[in-house]
Amino acid sequence: MINSGDNNKACLIGKVVDELIFNHEIYGEKFYTFTLCVPRLSETNDYIKVMVSERLLEEFPVYQGSLLEITGQFRSYNNSNASENKLILTLFAKDLSYADLSKNKNSNSIFLDGFICKEPIFRTTPFGREITDMLIAVNRTYNKSDYIPIIAWGRNARYCKNFCVGDNIRIWGRIQSRDYQKRISEDEIVTKTAYEVSISKLELVRAEEEVCNGSSAT
Repeated sequence: MINSGDNNKACLIGKVVDELIFNHEIYGEKFYTFTLCVPRLSETNDYIKVMVSERLLEEFPVYQGSLLEITGQFRSYNNSNASENKLILTLFAKDLSYADLSKNKNSNSIFLDGFICKEPIFRTTPFGREITDMLIAVNRTYNKSDYIPIIAWGRNARYCKNFCVGDNIRIWGRIQSRDYQKRISEDEIVTKTAYEVSISKLELVRAEEEVCNGSSAT
């Protein structure tokens, strides 16, 4: 089993597109959030929320327009505000530095080792693309877990659709943002942003030990 801390590792390179906003304070340590614009190869962008401690900011001040390389963990938080998304997903920064764009590095990568906590949903888009949606729980220290939406495409989607609740999987991929519209009332439609991890490679752990009967792994 991979130790917690090694089971959730992400790295993003991008530009800060807004001002830092104070989020909360724990034991005298203040935390702030901002949005990082991360380019895709398709010439579109992902806009990822980042949470950072004031201690990191003392060494590397962050301003709107800063080009940053950030490593950390993709974490989930429950939101008590009923008008917003129930699950807030944020990159929790453990290290940051100013980005060196001369280096040819992957600007968006993540590794997760977790357990499927909802039955996978297989579907086909109107354009014929096969997709499987999953939700995995990734253990964190202090008996906490992060719940991360995962999406698999094509061959990976067909492979994932038969996974069971409790299956342990490891995935490599990228964090992506996606805008969608939600109807609030007959006269009001709002645009919201969903975050998910798009799989490029995955591995079913201890597949030979699991019996696919719908029960949780022990």
